[in-house]
Amino acid sequence: MDFAFNPGQEFATARLILKAILLSLLGIFHLIAFIAARRWHRARYFRKLSERTLALRSQWNGIIDGTVCPRTWRLNRLDCELVEAMLLDSMEAANAEQLPGLLACLRSSGLLDLRIHQARSAVGWRQRSALVALGRTRALEAVAALNEALDSPATETRIAAARGLGRTGLPQAAVAILDHLLSGGLPIPEYTVKNGLANCCRHSPQTLLPYLKDADGPARTIVARVLAELATPALGEDLIVLATDGDAEVRASAARAMGASQASFALPELSVLVRDQEWFVRLRAVVALSSIQEPGRIRPLLHALCDSNRHVRQRAACALSQMGSHLEQILYQVVDTQDSYALQAFVSELERTGATERLLEVLHKSGDSAAAAQILLQAIANSRKELSKSVELSAAAAGGR
Repeated sequence: MDFAFNPGQEFATARLILKAILLSLLGIFHLIAFIAARRWHRARYFRKLSERTLALRSQWNGIIDGTVCPRTWRLNRLDCELVEAMLLDSMEAANAEQLPGLLACLRSSGLLDLRIHQARSAVGWRQRSALVALGRTRALEAVAALNEALDSPATETRIAAARGLGRTGLPQAAVAILDHLLSGGLPIPEYTVKNGLANCCRHSPQTLLPYLKDADGPARTIVARVLAELATPALGEDLIVLATDGDAEVRASAARAMGASQASFALPELSVLVRDQEWFVRLRAVVALSSIQEPGRIRPLLHALCDSNRHVRQRAACALSQMGSHLEQILYQVVDTQDSYALQAFVSELERTGATERLLEVLHKSGDSAAAAQILLQAIANSRKELSKSVELSAAAAGGR
């Protein structure tokens, strides 16, 4: 084979390597220059941003009351963005007296109309940004544009519209959400709908009642849950109707709402719901009973203490163990149930809350207490023995794995 030296080929290879090195160095130089230029530009921008923010803050009261002509800042893009951001931030923290002045400034400067136009004509993130900003204004004029965006084919836009309606906090915005929800469903995450409705109906939960009567399926469940979260004593009679609903989710929501109702309305219905066929309805009823400060709740809680579901028993035991002045009477009644699970749950809660020693002192001070004290001590011993056995079984299972 011929391995003759070829100087031309060797020089060509060297030139190619040299060019590659020079191009790499040139690329590195351009990258460093770009980074330096970008940092200089951003530093210049933030310096200008700070200067304009300080200048606008010094004229802020004049901008709000209109003595500073909007033309001085409205046609400057940076100033316009800064004033809008400052207005929206002020609206977030404004009370009922401060909000009208801020909203008047937003209207007179045309910023509100600009955002409404963007919400209707823009696309993508610009439209979604405009929808959320409209919600922050809490302006009634924004509801129509936000309502239109709920029909958008884009899921992100519908979510932004629902968020915007929720941030307005207006009952009219709740009506817009409810109309879409009942007319065929609102294809957005459930928590977004619930948050929006809760914020808009916080001061007027009665708005939800007519829609709850007409709703069915998942929409009915959502409205019932929101109503349970916002319930007030004024809803007492309406909640009685919901307590007999055929949907277990609605009954559970009604039970939760009754915790905020008057005892005269709530106790009879909760005494029925605590015997419901669905365990989560019974659990909600027990939670509601624990928030009602009436001696009449003891009987239904004792019934729940004997429930077949462990979570219901534990919650009932927790409620009963916190009735300090009635603990002696409750202990006798728990013993009379002859339910070992109920007694164990009650004693476990007494130990957890530190009420065991106080109850023993009360029993020793009373006349005929030896038997009850003996039962209580035996139950405590059994409870600790069961706990020790559970720990050993868990350790053995972990070791086997």
